Amino acid sequence: MDYQNRAGSKKGGGGVAGFSETNADRRERLRKLALETIDLEKDPYFFKNHLGSFECKLCLTVHVNDGSYLAHTQGRKHQTNLARRAARDQREGRTDPITGLPITGATGALGVSAIQVRKNLMKIGRPGYRITKIRDPISRQEGLRFQLQYPEIGTEIVPRHRFMSAFEQRIENAMENKQFQYLLVAAEPYEAVAFKIPSKEIDRRPAKFWTHYDKDTNEYFLQLLFKADKDDRCKYLECFSKDYY
Repeated sequence: MDYQNRAGSKKGGGGVAGFSETNADRRERLRKLALETIDLEKDPYFFKNHLGSFECKLCLTVHVNDGSYLAHTQGRKHQTNLARRAARDQREGRTDPITGLPITGATGALGVSAIQVRKNLMKIGRPGYRITKIRDPISRQEGLRFQLQYPEIGTEIVPRHRFMSAFEQRIENAMENKQFQYLLVAAEPYEAVAFKIPSKEIDRRPAKFWTHYDKDTNEYFLQLLFKADKDDRCKYLECFSKDYY
């Protein structure tokens, strides 16, 4: 550090460093020492944004340089959040089979990290599908039966489905299409497909709603029945009573 040209000292002589200069020199020495032993590229919580600043994705803090981030990782806030994450993973039963330690995304700048990387598979298009309108012969409930073909699906992949309301999707105006809901079916490496169905309550009983995946033909079946309205039930009971008596 250059101690010359300070107040109260002659040119070429060493002056007394102030608190800010000493603190800056200490931080620089600690940064160089930490960079020799710590690889920030292996820290999953270390992120450099488009502004050139450094962020901690665990604590949601922003730092002007890597030295500030390293000092943050040794602080109480970061260590507390790491302990909370480790306790949560241990409570959920997620541990490393080799070390026996809980899997936490990162155990600190000097610890062992375990990161789950999402596979980026190239989509190969939409699956073939067939939709059939059905009606229960006893309860007179209306419904739909979906049949989707996945000839190139992986051996360990099973198609999944979920229902999405009109207010969750971002493709159409939710207020204009609130009388509809969406059935989504996804299976890699195919694109996820969505079917627009009436926004009626679905009968979730096993005999009314079921799914089946045939691994031999790679076909996925889904059947759903909507709950009958009160007027429809009354009409059906009235017709049944007339036929019976």
